[in-house]
Amino acid sequence: MNPTPYLSAVVPLFNEVESLRELHAELARALDAVGRPWEIVYVDDGSRDGSDRVIAELAAADPRVRGVSFRRNFGKSAGLATGFRLARGELVVTLDADLQDDPSELPKLIAALDNGFDLVSGWKKQRHDPITKTLPSKLFNSVTGMVAGIRLHDFNCGFKLYRRDVVESVEVYGELHRFMPALAHWRGFRVTEVAVNHRARRYGRSKFGASRFVNGFLDLLAASFISTAALKPLHVFGRIGLLFIALAAAVGVYFLVLWGMGEPIRVRPLMLFGAGLGLVGVQLILMGLLGEMIAALAARADYPVRRAYNLPEDA
Repeated sequence: MNPTPYLSAVVPLFNEVESLRELHAELARALDAVGRPWEIVYVDDGSRDGSDRVIAELAAADPRVRGVSFRRNFGKSAGLATGFRLARGELVVTLDADLQDDPSELPKLIAALDNGFDLVSGWKKQRHDPITKTLPSKLFNSVTGMVAGIRLHDFNCGFKLYRRDVVESVEVYGELHRFMPALAHWRGFRVTEVAVNHRARRYGRSKFGASRFVNGFLDLLAASFISTAALKPLHVFGRIGLLFIALAAAVGVYFLVLWGMGEPIRVRPLMLFGAGLGLVGVQLILMGLLGEMIAALAARADYPVRRAYNLPEDA
C-alpha cells in the first residue's frame, strides 16, 4: 500500500490526449519538489480521443497515479466532485489538463495556504486567451465578486489549492465549479488568490461556448440562493409574498376609498391586477413554508468546525 499522500492533485479532463503525457511529467516534477508524499487523480470526463488509455498507461507505470473514466461527458463539476471524493491528501490541488496552468507555480499556492488561508485560487494576471474569453471573464468576475462579497480577479481559474476541510464541506455539482471560492467563503473558510503564470493553449481547442454566459448567470443565482438561504426559504419567498400582498391590499384600500366617496365599483384592470398580486403573494408564502419543511427534513449538523474540545473523533 502507498503511504497516505500529503498532497493530492486532481485533474479533470475531456479530450486532452495530446497534452496529457507532457502535463503528467511537469506535474510530477512539481509534486516531487514539494518533498512530501503525493498522488495524482485523473478524472476523464467521457473523452473519445484515447485520453483514458493514456491514464491507464500512467497508472500502470506509477502506483501514485489513480484515475477514473466516465461513460459519457458529465461536465467539469462532476469531474471535480469525483476527484475530491477519491483524493486522500491533506491538501488538494486542482488544475486543467490543457497545459495552460503551470504546475511549477504550486509553491506559490502552498506558501499562501501556509499564511492561514483555506483556499488559494490562481489569478491568470497575464492571460493568453482570445478577447472573446477575457472580456466575458472580467464581467463574470465583477458580478460574482459583488454577489459573493469577496473580491477576486479570477474566480474560475482551474489552478486552486484547498485544505481537505474545504473539499469535504463544499458540494460541487452542475456547473458550480466556477464559484468554488464563493462557496467556500459562504461556508466560513478563508479565501485568497495569488498571481500565477498562464500559458497559451498548444493542443486541442477550448471548450468555452456562448451558452456559458447564460448558464453562468443562472448558476450564480443558484449558488447564492443555496448557500445563503437554503435553510430559510420562508425568509426569501415570504418577503416577496408579503410585498405582493401589501400591494394588493393598497389596491383594495384605494377602491374602498372610491366606494366610500360614492363612486360605483366595477371591474377594472387595476382591480384584477391587485387580485392577481394577492394570489401570487399567498402562493409565494406557501412555497416558502413548503421549502421550510423540506429544509427541516434535510437539515444535517455538518457545519465546518475549526477545532473541537474534549470530543471524540467521531462526534
